[in-house]
Amino acid sequence: MGRSQYPSSAVMSPDFRQCATVLDFLVQKYPRIPASIWRDRIVAGNVHWEDKTPVTEDSPFQLNQRVFYYREVPDEPVIPFAEQILFQDEQLLVACKPHFLPVTPGGIYVEQCLLHRLRKKTGIDTLTPIHRIDRETAGLVLFSVNPDNRGLYQRMFAEGTISKTYHGIAALGDGAPDDLRGREWLVENRMVEAEQWFRMTIGEGEVNARSTVRCVDLQAGRALFELSPLTGKTHQLRVHMMSLGFPLENDLFYPELQPRKPDNYDKPLQLLAKTVAFTDPVTGQSRSFTSPRSLQWDHNQGQAAD
Repeated sequence: MGRSQYPSSAVMSPDFRQCATVLDFLVQKYPRIPASIWRDRIVAGNVHWEDKTPVTEDSPFQLNQRVFYYREVPDEPVIPFAEQILFQDEQLLVACKPHFLPVTPGGIYVEQCLLHRLRKKTGIDTLTPIHRIDRETAGLVLFSVNPDNRGLYQRMFAEGTISKTYHGIAALGDGAPDDLRGREWLVENRMVEAEQWFRMTIGEGEVNARSTVRCVDLQAGRALFELSPLTGKTHQLRVHMMSLGFPLENDLFYPELQPRKPDNYDKPLQLLAKTVAFTDPVTGQSRSFTSPRSLQWDHNQGQAAD
């Protein structure tokens, strides 16, 4: 059984005001977790208020109050690749994560996530990711060290004052133009949730997702792209590459959802968060970071350096 050492939390929002107890709230908010499991967690003292006071089975629902709990999974897979810390000071930590490792706990992963590994490695319990990248994507992730200045770093992403580039590889199908090298695209559309809640699709309405895409090299029926997200929608680059007719190699979600199966470590999604650059909102310094990882581009390299 994998159990997080660090609590997750949920706010009892007005959407759940019909709930009589905290237990009712947790069961309705997380319907995929049986009520019996929530009850067992409460009885074991693993659900509490912010001041660590235990929640009981009869604790009443309290509007807008935050309740804390500890995620548990029965058979957590071990991701056999290591992360790297590229930079650390009193405000910021920059890490480079491997493919297949989630940034935060989720699904069947609790201890096997970048956040837990970094907290264990550094001893800094206040570490919090400033942004996220998909579990399937490798590359750079920024973490806040000091909670007092966390909002300043988060604002960079919300306001788009940080520059990010990714590398992606797509196989070129029959009929692909032979003059792709050097071509650029500005992709603008509206992204909405697909029928499956964990996928995104392009819908009608006001644009809410923008990316620039540039083909930087061609090799043996494949193309290497540099991608820059100008907004931060879930799976944005993966959907935008699909919309151009260049779905990323080894993408199990797009263009078609593939059957669920164990991770194939020999075929990671060919997407890498390669660079970030910004003016540090606390120190005023210009900062830039580059991932030391690479994708499966040079056929002589074999698997990406995880």
